[in-house]
Amino acid sequence: MWRDDLHRFGLIALATDLTIEGDAARLLPPGCRLHVTRIAFDNPTTPENLRKTGPRLRAAADLLVPGVELKGIGFGCTSASAVLGDEVQAAIGGRAPVATPAASAIRGFRALGVQRVALMTPYLPQTSDLVGDYLQAGGLEVVSRRSMGYADDRDMALLDDAALMEFAEKSDHPQAQALFLSCTALPAVRMIDRLEARLGKPVISANLALFWAMLDEARIPAEGPGKLFGVRTWS
Repeated sequence: MWRDDLHRFGLIALATDLTIEGDAARLLPPGCRLHVTRIAFDNPTTPENLRKTGPRLRAAADLLVPGVELKGIGFGCTSASAVLGDEVQAAIGGRAPVATPAASAIRGFRALGVQRVALMTPYLPQTSDLVGDYLQAGGLEVVSRRSMGYADDRDMALLDDAALMEFAEKSDHPQAQALFLSCTALPAVRMIDRLEARLGKPVISANLALFWAMLDEARIPAEGPGKLFGVRTWS
C-alpha cells in the first residue's frame, strides 16, 4: 500500500451534492487531503431512491486513489446512510474505517454527553422520519422532528442563512440538549457558531459530524466550529 506524510481521506458524495466539498475544506486541518468520487443519485429524496445508492458504493470506493493508504472513507448522505445502516460498511469494504453522517452524529452526541436531541431536516416528512428513527435506534431520544419539505437536494443546498436560522429556531425544543441539522447538502457548517450562540446548546450538522468523526477515528487533532470540534474520544 502506497503512503506518504499526508493524511488522506476518501469521500463518496452524491452526484447532486453542492455543499459537502466546501464544508470539507473548512473542516479538514493542514496535512489532510480529501479524494472525492461521486455516485449517481435520482431526486426526489424518497426512501426508494435513497436505497438505490447502496449497490453503487463498492464501485465508487474502488475509484478512490487505488493502492493509496486512506485514513478513512466517508459516505456523504445522511438519509441514505440511515436507510442502508450497516450495509454501507459491507458495501465499501475494509480498506479504511467507514463513516456516515448519521452514525457520526450519534457518535458526536455521545461524545458530548447528549441524550435528547431535536431534529431539523430539509427533507420531505417521510425522509425526515427515516433519520429520526435511525437516531432513536442508536440510543438517542429524538424529542422533536421538523422538516422543511424539500424534495430535491439541490434546492436544499441553496438555502440562505436567514432561512436556516429561522427554521433552526423553530426546530429547537426546550427538552432537547442539542440540535441536529440533517443532510450533507445543507450549507450549515458556516453557521454553527452563530446557531449555538442563539440557541445556547450544541448544534451538529451532518457534514460537521461526518468530518469530525473521520478525524476523531484517525486520531488527528483539529480545530473547527461548534462544541463538537472541542471534543476528542481519544487522548
